[in-house]
Amino acid sequence: MSRELRGAPVAAAIAEGLRRRVDALAEAGRPPVLAVLRVGERPDDLSYERGLQKRADALGIGLRRVLPPEGCGQGELEAAIRSVNEDDEVSGCLMFRPLPAGLDGEAACTLLAPGKDVDGVTPLSLAKVFSGRGRGFAPCTAEAALRLLDHYGIGLSGRRVTVVGRSLIVGRPLALLLQARDATVTLCHSRTRDLAAACRGAEVLVVATGRPRMVGADFVTPGQVVVDVGINWDGEAGRLVGDVDFDAVAPLVSAITPVPGGIGSITTAVLMEHVVSAAELRH
Repeated sequence: MSRELRGAPVAAAIAEGLRRRVDALAEAGRPPVLAVLRVGERPDDLSYERGLQKRADALGIGLRRVLPPEGCGQGELEAAIRSVNEDDEVSGCLMFRPLPAGLDGEAACTLLAPGKDVDGVTPLSLAKVFSGRGRGFAPCTAEAALRLLDHYGIGLSGRRVTVVGRSLIVGRPLALLLQARDATVTLCHSRTRDLAAACRGAEVLVVATGRPRMVGADFVTPGQVVVDVGINWDGEAGRLVGDVDFDAVAPLVSAITPVPGGIGSITTAVLMEHVVSAAELRH
């Protein structure tokens, strides 16, 4: 059986480094506050939000929910974003994506104040990831994958890494972050020919497709490290599952992240770290 790369120890290490910084901000009268902007009630969003609240409470970080009504128009959404931008007590904002159909996510991300963008969604933050210059935060989930690999001593320099999924939330920024670590990166997507073969050729396989259990036993080979970024609600099973078929893949590879219990908790911890950093930079 493979080694499980659990996220809890990684998240705990990040949180330990934050407590002193949060205390210092609170003593100065400017505690960090995260605004969570959510439209609708997707089960995976609600699960992540519960994790955010728990983590924020444990660290002494404030959390405010900004909830435009489900079925809102673009104008209502943008008004909510402007309210976050104008609130001096808010250090950073997380906007749940993808937004419901009919809403312009790109325009919404562009409207968010760059100084409050703690999840790498604004053009300035993405420019920092793509160029390595300037100021901004990487998308939290992409950074979380790196933090997990670092924690478990999985080196990247010179290694073949395949990333499945090319979203701006995870896949593309993660590919660039991996290249900055001198990994040799293959970025795959739904139209990649013989995707299974491309995955089998990797030493480290990262899957971020948003398609439950898409990666099965035929996608992997012995000795691989598999990082499952996916978090999907399986209505039939009544639980969260990853993009990787864990039961089929785990016996074949050397190490794998579980879902839940893997990247999610690290993503939350990285987000809190970004909120604290944003609070420090604002003063």
